[in-house]
Amino acid sequence: MISEPFDPADAATWIARGRRPDHAAILADAWQRFPDLPNEADREARVARMRDRALALRPVMEAMSRANDEERQARNFGFTEGKVGRGEGDARDDAILRGRTLHGYDWDRAVRYASGWYAAHAGWEPEARRAGSPSPASLAYDQGFADGGGDRDDLFDTARRAFEAAPSPDARPAVQRARPLPSTWPKPTDEPLPARWTRRLLILGAPEAGLFGERASPPSDAALLLPALRAAAGPDELTVILVSGAGFHRLGEDMTAIIPLHGDALPADRRVGDRLRSLLAGRDFDDILVAAQGDYLRLLDLHAPALPLCRTMERTRNTVLQQRTHFRIWLERGLMAGESLGAGHIRWGKAVKGLTGKLGEFTARYAGKQPGRGHRIIVETPEGRLATGYVSARGEPLSPETIIGNRAHLRKTMAARLRAFGGATRLTATPVPDLLDLAAA
Repeated sequence: MISEPFDPADAATWIARGRRPDHAAILADAWQRFPDLPNEADREARVARMRDRALALRPVMEAMSRANDEERQARNFGFTEGKVGRGEGDARDDAILRGRTLHGYDWDRAVRYASGWYAAHAGWEPEARRAGSPSPASLAYDQGFADGGGDRDDLFDTARRAFEAAPSPDARPAVQRARPLPSTWPKPTDEPLPARWTRRLLILGAPEAGLFGERASPPSDAALLLPALRAAAGPDELTVILVSGAGFHRLGEDMTAIIPLHGDALPADRRVGDRLRSLLAGRDFDDILVAAQGDYLRLLDLHAPALPLCRTMERTRNTVLQQRTHFRIWLERGLMAGESLGAGHIRWGKAVKGLTGKLGEFTARYAGKQPGRGHRIIVETPEGRLATGYVSARGEPLSPETIIGNRAHLRKTMAARLRAFGGATRLTATPVPDLLDLAAA
């Protein structure tokens, strides 16, 4: 056990600490032949004893270093072989493996070989040679450069290879999809324009809606989003489509037909896409969010032509926590009937006294804690004055001061106030100073 007394002269001590038996024997032998001298011994003698022991331990230290390096190289080559085997490798990965196969290079020299080969293949100039005798790495680079078609002795070699590597003017450009797949849509941000709930579409995977079927557990990469949707204001006017192993469903329909989806049984039937078209028929959308992961997202990609094109198309991604954050950002961009909100990205910053946020001409600032009241938030104009005299689209006056009880809601409340003022109308004009007062000043 590690808690037992440490005896460096015993091979079992080193084996218990992860050393190989042959290395442990050498370590124990060195400590047996050169044990520590007592503290009363001469200082020079103790230093000499430690020096002798270090010399005796050098072979095993070098062997351990070589073993670690061999393990590193085997791990790197294995990773590269796996990439190439899965079809994910590039030309540089192929060159690394070719350098090992043709020339017997280790990992470091194979990487240098690949760099030289790629430089020649891409039409680049070769690396400048350093003065002195060439190192094994530079020799491997030169070999790769030569195998790639480069010639250091040819004055016009770089120009020739650059011409050969340049794409032909007649080459057809890569075909780009006119309708991007949902899996390629960006994550939600606060930059797009807010949209009314009646013109928003939410596509939820069955796990995100909390519907997994019988004897099925929720996947670890899916965030439960339906409770947050029901807690938000305005989702009654929102169009929500569910994705399951049986296809597409409208939220609120009979949920008995919803079954889990497995990747080996994606329903690619044309009738599934027609079902999605029928659910969206007669509706116009300005904002679409896809909250589905894994196989549910792949099913949606199969039937992407059934989705409408609109101004904003986004999807949640990454960890469960990030998916919830993306969903919250998307919910905050919803507009109720008769409501007007300021659009754009809110710039957050830390002032000396606390958090600040800016949207357009308005600045929301944390004004500190008020005794017995809570935390105070104020909204200011560019002149540093309180934003007074503003009314919402419904004619309701907006107060430049807000008090909240929980500081954890500070950022959310500041964002809401900034967007409210961004979509507000000012009824009182800025007072113009009297010319006589200016002259007197």
